Amino acid sequence: MAQESPTPTILAPTILGISGGGHDTAAALLKGTKLVAALEEEKLARVRHARGLPSRAIQYCLQAGRVQPEKVDYIAVSRPLHGDRGSRASESWGPKQLKQEFPSSKILVLDHHLCHAAAAYFPSPFEQAVILTLDETGDLKTGSLSHARGNAIESVEDAYFPDSLGNVFSRATALAGFAAGSDEHRLQWLSAWGNPVYAPVFRSILRRDEDSLLSVDQSYFLGNRDERGGFGEKFFAATGIDAAKPLAEQTRADLAASAQQVLEEVVLEIACRLSARAPGAPLALAGGVALNSLLVEKLETSGMFPEVFVQPAAGNAGNAIGAALYCAHSLLGLSPRAELEHLHYGPEYSVGDIKDVLENCKLRFRYLQTREEILAAAVSILRQDHILGWFQGRAEFGPRALGARSLLGSPLGPYVSDNLNQYVKHREKFRPFAASVTEERAGEFFEYGPTAKFLASLGRIKPPSEKAFASNLLPGRPQKGKEGDPGGAGAARLRVHVVRRTANPLFWGLLDAFGRATGLPVLFNTSFNLFGEPLVCSPRDAVRSFFCSGIDHLLLGNFLLSK
Repeated sequence: MAQESPTPTILAPTILGISGGGHDTAAALLKGTKLVAALEEEKLARVRHARGLPSRAIQYCLQAGRVQPEKVDYIAVSRPLHGDRGSRASESWGPKQLKQEFPSSKILVLDHHLCHAAAAYFPSPFEQAVILTLDETGDLKTGSLSHARGNAIESVEDAYFPDSLGNVFSRATALAGFAAGSDEHRLQWLSAWGNPVYAPVFRSILRRDEDSLLSVDQSYFLGNRDERGGFGEKFFAATGIDAAKPLAEQTRADLAASAQQVLEEVVLEIACRLSARAPGAPLALAGGVALNSLLVEKLETSGMFPEVFVQPAAGNAGNAIGAALYCAHSLLGLSPRAELEHLHYGPEYSVGDIKDVLENCKLRFRYLQTREEILAAAVSILRQDHILGWFQGRAEFGPRALGARSLLGSPLGPYVSDNLNQYVKHREKFRPFAASVTEERAGEFFEYGPTAKFLASLGRIKPPSEKAFASNLLPGRPQKGKEGDPGGAGAARLRVHVVRRTANPLFWGLLDAFGRATGLPVLFNTSFNLFGEPLVCSPRDAVRSFFCSGIDHLLLGNFLLSK
């Protein structure tokens, strides 16, 4: 279906944005320019990286917005993706099915990377910006450069499959023994434990070419083989890695460090070209590669841009928001734009909803009547170094726990980080937790950038605070800064989550109350999910995870469950 510009005849149209067809499908709903709901299909279907039409997420958005299907004015669809390494995903659900379900709606099908660009730029605080999008592949594209001003986005340059930075990183993820397309974040964190001894080989794969955005030497891969990342004999000969044997732990870490370093080098080189084209312009970033927090930190501290904004739901799910915003601003010319202040656009459950689940499961609980009782109970639990499941308010949109569906622990407890990793999350020791802190006091303990409110980057612990809790915040081997980096040589780096009172009043209240009780308004914060499942969304999800793990207590709205 051809893209066209609809005539803006409705003052505040209802716009449904959909990212579907490939993996990580999602839906989002705008009323005029106001985002009122957004959710990934996987959180309701309980299937990682859900594909096809996000029917459950669409139904949720309509319910949350109190909109009947016949009242949806526009449906903006991020064009169905191609499958891994370029094979076309099923598009059978597409516009025909949508037209049957939404007969009064005008359906617009939009370019995948255009939606990434819109998702990065329109929620940013910038009136103009350069936009960089990078992923494995979408619409056969793997990256794009754009300029944006006001409500207009102008495409400058594109990269096409198989020239894909995301694809090379995914191949390295698979070779390291993780799941490609799912575990790239694990390769990122493992990189801190290795040395970039294979970086020269990755530099040869990702060839420098000033005439194109990206250029990948395919001679290092075997065409139709996915085993061991699809790397060929040329790669194994160049690295000295034995293709016939499992990788040793240090080799895996060195592979991760090499892939991460060259990814950062390539993106910084592209960013340098962007900065030269538009001196002084800020950068907006999206696409799956933008979920790499170490990369984002490099961009923030590079000095090339006055400010960097990263779409916190940077992957395919975020295109549901991007498609809706592009329809609203670029096609319909609607104003004003709204800066993204939070990501709490998922379902919220009433006291009655939660009570029904608990009674149906025949569970014993304690009912806390007031906000003050909830906070007092939580602080008491955390001060005993127990692990607390925190299920409050509307669920987060995106892959990160931001204080609505979180597992919490005290950074002052000597064994809390070990307990979280070994007995609750059952994950590797190299995976760091986030440190959530109140905005008002964050500067006392950390150096961080604006994206810290979305957990999109890394921060640094200020030296006076390091002795208090640094060893607990960074399980195992801390990541250290380099000479000349902001924060000084050896400053411990970690994921910082700065919480604004207006964005999440209850979670801010917990951090503040914990700070008044201990002097430290900081808590461990990791995602409330187990065994590779999506973040919990409903009360039943939370209860099941609570009883299948080493979590000590669960605060589910006003209800406290303890083991």
